[in-house]
Amino acid sequence: MRKIFYLSFIFSGISLASSAQPDRWQQKVKYVMNIDMNVQTNQFTGIQKLEYWNNSPDTLTKVFYHLYFNAFQPGSMMDVRSRRQGAVNGNRPDWDGRVKDRILNLKPDEIGYQKIISLKMNGKPQSFKMLETILEVKLDKPILPKSKVVFDMEFEAQVPLQIRRSGRDNPTSKVRYSMSQWYPKLAEYDYEGWHPTPYVGREFYGVWGDFDVSIKIDSKYILGGTGNLQNANEIGYGYEAKGAKLKRSSGDKLTWHFVAPNVHDFMWAADPEFIHKSRKVNDSVTLHLLYKTTNASAQQWEKILDDAAKVFPFIEKTFGVYPYKQYSFIHGGDGGMEYPMATLLVNPGAWLHEWMHNWYQGLLGTNESLYGWMDEGFTSYADDRVLAFLNNDSSFVYNGAYRGYFSLAKSGKEEPLSTHADHYNLNAAYGPAVYSKGEVFMEQLGYIVGAQVRDKILLEYYNQWRFKHPNANDFIRIAEKISGMKLDWYKEYWIYSTKTIDYAIDSLWEEDGMTKVRIKRNGLMPMPIDLQLTFKDGTKELHYVPLDLMYGEKPIEDASIIRKVYEPWKWTSETFVIATEKKLFDFSAVEIDPSQRMADIERRNNKLEPKW
Repeated sequence: MRKIFYLSFIFSGISLASSAQPDRWQQKVKYVMNIDMNVQTNQFTGIQKLEYWNNSPDTLTKVFYHLYFNAFQPGSMMDVRSRRQGAVNGNRPDWDGRVKDRILNLKPDEIGYQKIISLKMNGKPQSFKMLETILEVKLDKPILPKSKVVFDMEFEAQVPLQIRRSGRDNPTSKVRYSMSQWYPKLAEYDYEGWHPTPYVGREFYGVWGDFDVSIKIDSKYILGGTGNLQNANEIGYGYEAKGAKLKRSSGDKLTWHFVAPNVHDFMWAADPEFIHKSRKVNDSVTLHLLYKTTNASAQQWEKILDDAAKVFPFIEKTFGVYPYKQYSFIHGGDGGMEYPMATLLVNPGAWLHEWMHNWYQGLLGTNESLYGWMDEGFTSYADDRVLAFLNNDSSFVYNGAYRGYFSLAKSGKEEPLSTHADHYNLNAAYGPAVYSKGEVFMEQLGYIVGAQVRDKILLEYYNQWRFKHPNANDFIRIAEKISGMKLDWYKEYWIYSTKTIDYAIDSLWEEDGMTKVRIKRNGLMPMPIDLQLTFKDGTKELHYVPLDLMYGEKPIEDASIIRKVYEPWKWTSETFVIATEKKLFDFSAVEIDPSQRMADIERRNNKLEPKW
């Protein structure tokens, strides 16, 4: 999700490693759902058949479902949490501006709910308990390791007014239905156990599987979403094959049949005034666009398809091959929100960020509640990089992320990136943490290991871990294998602490025929150091000091500059001295990290320009 935040404080590719593919077990699901929507009452009924494969070594005595719509009721955890945020952070409320106290004021026909009518496992009724947005099911028989069961459920639901992500009748977009988090969704069970996370505010985690979804709705409505439409020639609305004769059934309703292979969620949206356009970007992938001209022009919306077609080859080359047959950009939601094979956009501006989520959320599927920075941060990095390619921009395009992180780090409000997404004290601290600091993580990794090595890491990470829910250590291990360095220290400092980087040029002098520069570490986070010396004749030298914890060094990035490599700087030492044969009065500048990729929070002491 592309989130706009303001600090209110002070401010498939070729494998590149020979290691075997990860063999971590994954649970598997197959949903078959039949939905009947009433557009007059904004309610629908559903029949869900769920095949569940327990591929774990554990015996399961219960299962959990998410019932996300139940958050949109007065007094819910989401409501209480949101109103609490309005009373913290001094004189500036920490609202999510989309939620505020709106849930508290919902009327009975405006709330959201999901009610379970019946639930059976292998044909036998099961006992269950509603815990607001979580359904706890105590099984009459345990699910044994390496076995499969079938759950049959009947449910009914009411679509809430648009509050957060899901809902109907958004006053900005005028889109009737944004149907995300709309069905009873089985919680993930992984090597850490169950993840029945209540829906309080942020992020999701789901089981990989196949979805077969049939949606019966008023025939005037046009749909888009996750999955491939199976009955396009019966539906029409621009989905039918070129030259095909439309075979639409009679009656007031149409049934839209979607199939989505190997995804962890399913979203759809519907409106009778959607304009549908499509574009093939290669022989196997088609992009769909569904929009209304309520808050942006047709030209602005359709530019998405033009730009997406231009950048798609670059995206696949840089971040990995897109494995599905379609992707849909859909007008709706409350901002920008990503789902497998589709996104909801309240306006065209966030299209690229949400699309890149399909690599770092849709296809890698980390637990966003625990590793939001691996989703939002990596996606923000990819967004900026692809946008720079689109605009032919060769400048340092990550400045915004660095500024956001610096402001947070100096505010006194920062919490470690390892904090659960729902447990950040302030919304205003969560945003720059997972988005900005998460993005800086990736660009700064290029400073540590070299930009070209970092790019190899990106591809190998995608190739090895897509469809496998990687965690922070999984990424770091890929980075270590590709770079040949130890990088656990980077994870420990950057993710599990709020320690900051601050290096300074301490002094400059001549001694024994050499000019020496002493560097001082003021911050608590150690780093390798690039120190560039510039001389009056225009020549330059790069003095590279590895960090002892790395047990390696990055390759030369710029062969046009002489580079001298030193013995590693021990992280317990506060100072380090470099030396050159150049004379003191030959110097015109001394600079720590001229690339400015190292996130040094006090850059004013990084550069010295002698006045002689």
